[in-house]
Amino acid sequence: MATMKLLLLPGDGIGPEVMAEVKKLIAWMNRRGMGRYETEEGLVGGCAYDAHQVAITDATMESAKAADAVIFGAVGGPKWDKVPYEVRPEAGLLRLRKDLGLFANIRPAICYPALAESSSLKREVVDGLDIIILRELTGGVYFGEPKTITDLGNGQKRAVDTQVYDTYEIERIGRVAFELARKRRNKVTSMEKRNVMKTGVLWHEVIEAVHAREFADVTLEHMLADAGGMQLVRWPKQFDVIVTDNLFGDMLSDVAAMLTGSLGMLPSASLGEVDPKTKKRRALYEPVHGSAPDIAGKGLANPIAMIASFAMALRYSFGMLKEADLIDQAIAAALAKGLRTADIASPGATVVGTAQMGDAIIAEMETLAG
Repeated sequence: MATMKLLLLPGDGIGPEVMAEVKKLIAWMNRRGMGRYETEEGLVGGCAYDAHQVAITDATMESAKAADAVIFGAVGGPKWDKVPYEVRPEAGLLRLRKDLGLFANIRPAICYPALAESSSLKREVVDGLDIIILRELTGGVYFGEPKTITDLGNGQKRAVDTQVYDTYEIERIGRVAFELARKRRNKVTSMEKRNVMKTGVLWHEVIEAVHAREFADVTLEHMLADAGGMQLVRWPKQFDVIVTDNLFGDMLSDVAAMLTGSLGMLPSASLGEVDPKTKKRRALYEPVHGSAPDIAGKGLANPIAMIASFAMALRYSFGMLKEADLIDQAIAAALAKGLRTADIASPGATVVGTAQMGDAIIAEMETLAG
């Protein structure tokens, strides 16, 4: 059995607390013979700045490049609001994405039956929801140059952010979308703003070409991104895989998060290109929620998104579909028994802390594994 090398980067805020539950799960799986995992830990974000005056060190980056998968917690908090922009906590995550070439961000939005009442939408709108938002992660306005603020004098300034996409960037994210859809319900919705943005015009053109050339068996539809946001809250179950750029993907995935009841429920995967020699792809897995400094250190955080992110690592980096499904089933079983962390609590639920929820999920895995 091959050893899977994992780099754990807990980060700031509630990151270390939710990562602790993944560490318990990894230890349990090692004992049960469900894979062989070797872990290394590193600093990223504000804690890395405190220790080294950078958001991530070169040494930690080398560890990330050598790992089979990076498991990431969360970064940031008001403590570091005034540090220089280039070493702000979020710069650590951006460097990981850029240096590892993690261009495809997969964010599933799944509404567990037990949590349908936690959504702000009606039960019939979200019950059974299972969609993916695929966000291009290394291009677009977040990385485009020039990116400047210029003093024009007379109390006036001008800020510039540049939205840039090349054909190859759109082609590769499109291929990931169509490949994901083939394993699901065979439908892709591409979202952009071709009515007002030239990058949207190119995006539409390239997605169309990739579809016609390589994936004609998959249903493709196009939607303007603002209309897509409206449709996500009107009837989200019409979608299967949504593919969109960095900026719109950031916003639409957070909209989708609230369909499920809580940001604390959503995992994500960020994938790079497949290495032609090793057949592996670099990957980072992280919960969508932030560092939640207001509850950090209190044992209140919801660890489900972090645990589900590890399940995505098993699925996408290691092909361990059975084990990934087992984790997902254990999460659903714990929720079905009425266990809730505070962020998803409802009347009559049993409210538990971070460690208790993690223990309950492992207990359900023990039962399901037999």
